[in-house]
Amino acid sequence: MDTMIISEFKAKCIKVVKNINRTKKPLIITLRGTPIARVEPLKNQTGKRNLGSMSGSVKINGDIVNSGFSDDWELNK
Repeated sequence: MDTMIISEFKAKCIKVVKNINRTKKPLIITLRGTPIARVEPLKNQTGKRNLGSMSGSVKINGDIVNSGFSDDWELNK
């Protein structure tokens, strides 16, 4: 497992994190030679969805524009 001092990590944070995600290899961050943090890629990235992936998952019953509740509401004129 690779190690990096905290000052170098701070200077190159975005580049290092992208590299960790690409290579899938964790990194240990050290402060004066002592490990203080471990940066590793996520195992399951479930946040991504493809457009239309939920197509067909909802069933519409009846009229969604005119709900039939208009008689129950009072209108302020």
